[in-house]
Amino acid sequence: MSRLRSNFSSGTPWEPVVGYSRAVRVGSMIHVAGTTATGEDGRIVGANDAYAQTVQAIRNIERALAALGAGLEDVVRTRLFVRDIADWERVGRAHGEFFRDVRPASTLVQVSALVDPAMLVEIEADAVLT
Repeated sequence: MSRLRSNFSSGTPWEPVVGYSRAVRVGSMIHVAGTTATGEDGRIVGANDAYAQTVQAIRNIERALAALGAGLEDVVRTRLFVRDIADWERVGRAHGEFFRDVRPASTLVQVSALVDPAMLVEIEADAVLT
């Protein structure tokens, strides 16, 4: 693996099975894979609460960014996937609490399903170190 590339694993059992990393840094770019509200114990945080799940997912993204030398202030793009578009305001409120001053480009779309039926939201993030 190139010295210019660093992978971060969150330690979940499915990362090696599927063959992906939670986040990858190449030079000044960091890409964070779809991240859910999975707690350190492997369970979903915030059952039936899209706001709480969004907060946990962003905290998980923040942890991955920090491991690669970045922070939420370096995020330039987020993609939010929700199971129920009716949750957009709760998800958006949580996103805004973290990114109100950062204002990354962002997309929110409804998807028919996520890997686990308990998951209500999944978030991707891209960051650039300047």
